[in-house]
Amino acid sequence: MLLALDTATEILHLALIQGDQVWARRVPAGVGRGHSERLLPTLNELMAEAGARPADLSGVAVCLGPGGFTSLRIGVATAEGLGLTGLPTWGFSAFELRAEALRQAGVVGPCWVLLDGQRGEAFHQRWAEDATEPAAKSLLPSLAERIGAEQWWAPEAFLPKAEAVLTTPRIALDDEGAATLAGLVALARRVAQGPPEAPLVPFYLRETDAEVNFPLAAAHLSEALRKGVAR
Repeated sequence: MLLALDTATEILHLALIQGDQVWARRVPAGVGRGHSERLLPTLNELMAEAGARPADLSGVAVCLGPGGFTSLRIGVATAEGLGLTGLPTWGFSAFELRAEALRQAGVVGPCWVLLDGQRGEAFHQRWAEDATEPAAKSLLPSLAERIGAEQWWAPEAFLPKAEAVLTTPRIALDDEGAATLAGLVALARRVAQGPPEAPLVPFYLRETDAEVNFPLAAAHLSEALRKGVAR
């Protein structure tokens, strides 16, 4: 039984996958601590629905970001904790998940996936069948020039900021939650066919506040981590 997790935004997405059977849940959890309070109880609910036990899990696929620093760490730490029991782990980006959700909803053709970068920025990546360019960040006022006339999608929570600077309408989905859960299931099945990833490394597109405010300490920590990995 494969466990799929997404804690990159204020919405928690969870799915248990056993062959063709799926038990899934979408929980508005708020940012940061909300995920820590709801993730494990929601997982327990899904396990009860599936009539399963933790010992029935065969692996964990988790969203690595970009997204909220705290919320991402909660998802990744949960996956890593399960990995310590011997379960294989796999990671995927928040862009991959939303692009897969759009595919599951029948959206075709090139489009942009936009995510809230905070600090007046947007994270973005252009997708067709696969990503056509690396993920990047831009200041909101420059987003219209970057996107041009192409179609785009952003989560509901980020929509007001995106619509304030973009002239083309957002891709409309009949049910954003259902599409995201369908994308999570499809993507988890796909990544679980590849080699496991360990350790899982969160995917950030900008520095943390600590790295910005304490650059020397951040550089020292990065060097210490590099030497530790080298050993």
